[in-house]
Amino acid sequence: MRRLIIAYALCCATCFAQQWARDRLEKSSRHQEWIYLKHGDRTVDTFVVYPEVSHKTPVILIIHGDQGLTDWVQCLADELAEAGYIAIAPDLLSGMGPKGGGSSEFAPGAAPQAVGDLPPGQIIADLNTVADYARKIPAASGTVAIAGLL
Repeated sequence: MRRLIIAYALCCATCFAQQWARDRLEKSSRHQEWIYLKHGDRTVDTFVVYPEVSHKTPVILIIHGDQGLTDWVQCLADELAEAGYIAIAPDLLSGMGPKGGGSSEFAPGAAPQAVGDLPPGQIIADLNTVADYARKIPAASGTVAIAGLL
């Protein structure tokens, strides 16, 4: 687990949308899905990847860095699922993009300012909503760990 967190921190500087990450995601055999979690007037777009196991597993909630929810972060979620965890990665920039979308709508280099402008209370509410959902996933063991940067 420590290695994954260290790898995440070291690679964060190069986590812009990378074709190799998109290619790896498209070739993955694991079940990947987008879910949309509501709290108040807000909806948080959230990427979930399930491991190919028949028993209940822990969940790892991935908090993206200042580039937003990039292909690289989604690839990390897939790698965690490959290691046997349910991985769940919310887009904390949901609804904040130039056209009302999330991280993928920002021009290169614009996401860090948007992440920096996120209200702390909104971040906490988003993460609490995602963690509550994660604990209730039928395939989850009830254990939720959190990893990432913001």
